Amino acid sequence: MNPRLPLISAIAGSAALLALGLSGCKSGGGDTIKVGEFASLTGKEATFGTSSHEGTLLAIEEINAKGGVLGKKIELLTEDNQSKAGEPANIVNKLISRDGVVAILGEVASSRSLEAAPIAQAAGIPMISPASTNPKVTEVGDYIFRICFIDPFQGTVMANFATKTLKAGKVAILTDAKSDYSKGLAKYFKEQFAKNGGTLASELDYNGGDKDFKAQLTTIKGAGADAVFVPGYYNDVALIAIQAKELGLGVPLFGGDGWESENLLQVGKDAVEGNYFSTHCSPEDASPKMTAFVAAYKAKYNKTPDAMAALGYDSAYVLADAIQRAGTTEGAKLRDAIAATKDFEGVTGKFSLDAKRDAVKSAAILQIKDGKFRFLETIAP
Repeated sequence: MNPRLPLISAIAGSAALLALGLSGCKSGGGDTIKVGEFASLTGKEATFGTSSHEGTLLAIEEINAKGGVLGKKIELLTEDNQSKAGEPANIVNKLISRDGVVAILGEVASSRSLEAAPIAQAAGIPMISPASTNPKVTEVGDYIFRICFIDPFQGTVMANFATKTLKAGKVAILTDAKSDYSKGLAKYFKEQFAKNGGTLASELDYNGGDKDFKAQLTTIKGAGADAVFVPGYYNDVALIAIQAKELGLGVPLFGGDGWESENLLQVGKDAVEGNYFSTHCSPEDASPKMTAFVAAYKAKYNKTPDAMAALGYDSAYVLADAIQRAGTTEGAKLRDAIAATKDFEGVTGKFSLDAKRDAVKSAAILQIKDGKFRFLETIAP
C-alpha cells in the first residue's frame, strides 16, 4: 500500500507522453459522456471498492434518468484494480488513451490514488477521489480532487476524541507499515494527542495482511495503555480485535474510516463490540438527502449503504454538477468548474473544495454496539 515513488516517477514520464498524444483530442464528442472509474472490486479491500462503485452507479443511473448532462447520458466505464499495486496505472492509462474518458472517479485507497493521479494530471483529465484521505493525493497536481476530509483532520478528530470522550491519557498506536493511509493517520493523531497532553504507551507496527498480532498486543498490554489507536483497514483490524480479546487487553480500540466494512462485524463479531472509529457520515443521519439516498440504495441493492457508498454517490454528482456548470467536457474548463465547487449539498453533508482541492467537511464518530455501527457524534472542521 506504499506509494512506490520510483514507479510513480516512471508513470509520470509515460503519462507525459500520453498527454502529448492526446493534445488536440476532443473529449466527449460522441453520443455519451464517458467517465472512467477504477475501484477495488476484488482483493483484500473489495468491500471498499464495491460500496463506492455501487454508490457511484446509483448516482449515474439517477442522473441519466433525469436526462443526463448537457443533453447526453453519462457512460460509466468501471475497471477492477483487484486491490493490487500496479493495476491502477494500467487501468487509468487505458481509460484515458483507449476509451477516451473525460474524467476519472476513484480510488478509495490512498496508495492506489497516488499511483493513478500522475497519469490523469499529465493527461489533463480531472480525477475525483471519493475517499482517499492522505494529503499527498491532491498534491500531485491541479487536476486531482477529493470529496472527503483529509487525514490531518481525521487524526486530529480522533486525538481529541481519545482525550475528551475516552478520557485516555496514555494511548498505544498500532500502525500498518505498508499503508500510506495508516502511517499518515498515525502521524497526525500523534501530533495532536501530544498537544492535548497525552503520552504514548507504545508505538508499534505490522504489515497489512499479517495474521498474528499477539507479540505487538502483548507489548501494548504490558505498557498499560488506556486505549489503542489502530489506523488500519477492516480486514486486519478484525483479527487485531480478536487477538486483543484473547489476550485480555481490556481497553478500547479505535481507528479511522478504514474500519468501516460489514466484514469487520462478520469476522470480528463480539471482539469488536464497543470500539470506535471516525468516518464520513452515518446512514442514521436524518437529513432529507441521506434519507432519500438510503431508501434508493436499499431499493437497488437490498442493504444499508456505508460511508464509501455515500462518497461514491457524491463524487458522481459533484462531477455531473461541474460538467453542467462548465458547459463542456474539455479538460481545463472542467477542472476549473470542479475546483469552483462551493456549498455542495451532498449525502455526506454540505461541503466546499478548498484551494488544495480538498473537501472541508465534518466527520462522524461511530461505535460498534449490538453488532451494528451506531452514530455517536459529529465533529466539525
